[in-house]
Amino acid sequence: MNYLAHSFLSFSDEQIVGQFLNDFIPNKERLLQQENILHGIILHRAIDSFTDSHPKIHEAKTVFSPLVRLYAGAFVDVAMDFFLANDATVNSHEAWKTHAQHVYQVLENHLDLFPESFQKILFHMKKDDWLYNYRYDWGIEFSMKNVLNKAKYLDKNLPVFDLFLQHKSFLQECYQEFFPDLRNYIQEENEKF
Repeated sequence: MNYLAHSFLSFSDEQIVGQFLNDFIPNKERLLQQENILHGIILHRAIDSFTDSHPKIHEAKTVFSPLVRLYAGAFVDVAMDFFLANDATVNSHEAWKTHAQHVYQVLENHLDLFPESFQKILFHMKKDDWLYNYRYDWGIEFSMKNVLNKAKYLDKNLPVFDLFLQHKSFLQECYQEFFPDLRNYIQEENEKF
């Protein structure tokens, strides 16, 4: 799952911070975080492990893997955020807007915990409202281009977004069978803290 799911599957502001920190600090710094932030880091890893092992995610990866091989998981993560952002059983449009603004504020309030490079990312995340705009095709296209730009060994012009559009119904079916399982699992994991 991508930024929207990680932030949504947090149970406190500190866990939101931990969910984001996981991707931006080295392993040795993760264990040095305060307990509630560490819980967010642990939840991030639990989300990733559960997602990577779920049969429906394996099926979803088949859409992208012929084109992007090992990067298929990254594109599935972005695709799943699109379906989450449009899942009326989870949140309304207004609630997602509120959620996005809250996450940006939480991250801004904890910038001292992040490396300097994250400030630029957060600036663009807020300016372009990444979390809320995952609901739009153009928002997902933008995110998929970002993944392509970061990938070292992929042609930046690969038609990944075209694959997303061609297989949108299938990917949505995968999401619908996967996300409730993930949500239940993370709820159980959080209760262990």
